Amino acid sequence: MATEKMVKGGGSEGSQREVFGSRIGFLLVGAGCAIGLGNIWRFPYITGEYGGAAFVVLYLIFLAIFALPILIMEFTVGRGSRKGIARSFDVLEKKGTKWHWAKWIGLVGSYLLMMFYATAAGWMLDFTVKSATGAFEGLDASGTAAVFGGMLSNPTEMIGYLIIVVLVGVVVCSFGLQRGIEKVTKVIMSALFILLVVLCVRAVTLPGAGAGLEFYLMPDFGKLFADGAAGFSNAVFAAMGQAFFTLGVGVGSMSIFGSYMDEKRSITGESVRIAGLDTLVALMAGLIIFPTCFSFGVEPDSGPALVFITLPSVFQQMWMGQLWCTLFFLFMSFAALSTIITVFENIMAFSIDQWGVERKKACLVNGILLFILGLPCLLGYNILADIQIPGIGDIQSIEDFILSNNILSIGALVFLFFCVTNKGWGWKNFLAEVDKGEGMKFPAWARTYVTYVLPVLIVIVFVGGWIPKLQFWFGF
Repeated sequence: MATEKMVKGGGSEGSQREVFGSRIGFLLVGAGCAIGLGNIWRFPYITGEYGGAAFVVLYLIFLAIFALPILIMEFTVGRGSRKGIARSFDVLEKKGTKWHWAKWIGLVGSYLLMMFYATAAGWMLDFTVKSATGAFEGLDASGTAAVFGGMLSNPTEMIGYLIIVVLVGVVVCSFGLQRGIEKVTKVIMSALFILLVVLCVRAVTLPGAGAGLEFYLMPDFGKLFADGAAGFSNAVFAAMGQAFFTLGVGVGSMSIFGSYMDEKRSITGESVRIAGLDTLVALMAGLIIFPTCFSFGVEPDSGPALVFITLPSVFQQMWMGQLWCTLFFLFMSFAALSTIITVFENIMAFSIDQWGVERKKACLVNGILLFILGLPCLLGYNILADIQIPGIGDIQSIEDFILSNNILSIGALVFLFFCVTNKGWGWKNFLAEVDKGEGMKFPAWARTYVTYVLPVLIVIVFVGGWIPKLQFWFGF
């Protein structure tokens, strides 16, 4: 067993804190937190909706100028304080300021994410088992839709998978950083990349896959203007939103892993690598889905149903379709579980840092709480299906809207202003910490951009998420 490395904690507390055992461990855990269903499930179908490769170009631009700076700031606040979000602002804020109140936004956001994400992770495990046991054999899209609907209407079945998901997160986190999170995430992420490569090779060698590759890789910017200026603005907003949400910044889930970083490498360089891994997986997911869709004559803009209804029926038309379908959902399960483990750690570390709770007790208490809080989303597809908010939707949609359209944006603004304003941690302190170590440095000339332009972009995403709701409610 490797000896656990420790570093001094931030501030006056001076406590010892475990750090990652290896650089690759940090990169894979950071990527595991970012890589999830948002960029593997959502990215391909939203790319299909907005015309393919031209949208991908927009997405990559906004990823670099929009989401990446916030990711860097979260890591920096974590490393600078040697604490997760529970205590990072307390350690770094100036005396008399109240930045530490933002910790509760992060905690609520992490809980909200797990309240619906754990259920979706259970779907992936369920469909992996169903694929492996031949439940989709011979079914068309209507048949797979019936299987998916049957799963949603069966609370007992979904509760069983929710328990498995919560147990995985709790057990892994209970072993700590190196012996639990880092060790298991290395295995999960390695398996994910192997499956990804195998599925990509299979997809791009299908008959007729060339049309899908052209749609996905050859930009036609005219498609962005197919519906006029309104269509282009919708595509731009969608690209901004996807770039922002794909890295999962805003709730402190990255700052906790920043607190486990050593100072050998600069944060900017490591953040670019993690964002690159996240983007690579999203792009490769498209290399699986678009060639497959075009090969079998399926529209690539099928929306959220693409994964659970369309693709299982498509895989059944392939040679060894049961195998490919099983590998696909196994790949999706690994992506979901990597996020579960890392966000669970953010929640467990909050209890440890804030209240001094022993790790195993924090895991037990939070595990029970996360299971209970996950039930409303799960039951919202059956027993509690009548609970809806017009213009938003069911319980899962309500939870997602509160998090994605509100808490993430607010949390990102908090980290941003904390790092760039004199009333917060301050620009000089941020630069001094972010640039420690070898590697890429944060561009000092970017201060004007991150202080005045980036907040406006975040507010645009925030307001843009509310406009459709307000239009529905008030008819303007």
